[in-house]
Amino acid sequence: VLAEHVGFAGAFVLSPLAVALIGLLIERFLFRRFYREDPALGLLLTFGLAMVAEQSLRWVFGAAPIPFSIPPALKGQILVGDFIYSRYRLLMLAVAATAVAALWYLLQRTPFGRVVRAGVQNPDMVAALGISLAPYMASIVGISVGLAALAGVLLAPISGVHPAMGAEILTASFVVVVIGGLGSFWGVVLAALIVGVVRGLTVYFFPPAAEASMYVLMLLVLLFRPRGLFGERIQRFE
Repeated sequence: VLAEHVGFAGAFVLSPLAVALIGLLIERFLFRRFYREDPALGLLLTFGLAMVAEQSLRWVFGAAPIPFSIPPALKGQILVGDFIYSRYRLLMLAVAATAVAALWYLLQRTPFGRVVRAGVQNPDMVAALGISLAPYMASIVGISVGLAALAGVLLAPISGVHPAMGAEILTASFVVVVIGGLGSFWGVVLAALIVGVVRGLTVYFFPPAAEASMYVLMLLVLLFRPRGLFGERIQRFE
C-alpha cells in the first residue's frame, strides 16, 4: 500500500517504522501480560496473531499475489568474474548483511544489549538492580517486527505481495533457529546460510524436493545435535 504512494524507496523506509509502531502497541497491551508466564503461551499468542493478520489481509486484499515490480534502477545484472548476479539480489544481500552486523553490535557491544542479555538470563537479578526490563523488551519487539517488515519489502518484488508470505518465511525461520540452536546468534546466521545453500542445490538438481530439503536437514541435525549446531549455549534454560 505504501509503495503505491511513496514508491519503493519510501516503502523501504516507512514500512519498518509503521510495523514497528504496531508491534510496540501489541507488546504493550498483549505480550507484556505473558512475560512471567510459560513461554509457550507467548508463542501461541504470536501464532494466533499471525493467523488473524493473514486472514484479515486475505479478506481485504484477496488471496492472489499482487505484483510488485523491481525499481528500474535496480534491474539488470552485474558480471563478477565468471558469474552473473542480479543487481536487486545483491542489494538484498547487502541489506541483510548490514542488518545482521548492526543487530550483533547492538546486542553484544552496547549497554542496551548487555541489559537485554542479562534480562534473558536472570530477569529477577536485573530487577533487583533497579532496572526496568519493560522498555528494553518493548524495544526488542519493535526492532524484531521492523526487521520482519524490511524483509517483506525486499521479498515483495520476487514473490509478489500476498497474505501467506509471512507464514512461508515463519516456517523457514523456525527451521533455521532449530538448526542453529536456541540462544546462539551466529549459530542462526550459519544455519540460515546452510539452509539457503541446501535449498539452492536441491532446486538445481531435484526441484520437487526443494521445500522438503530444509526439513530433512533439520532432522539430520537434531539426530546428531539435539540442541542444534551451537546448542550448548542454551544450557542456562534447563
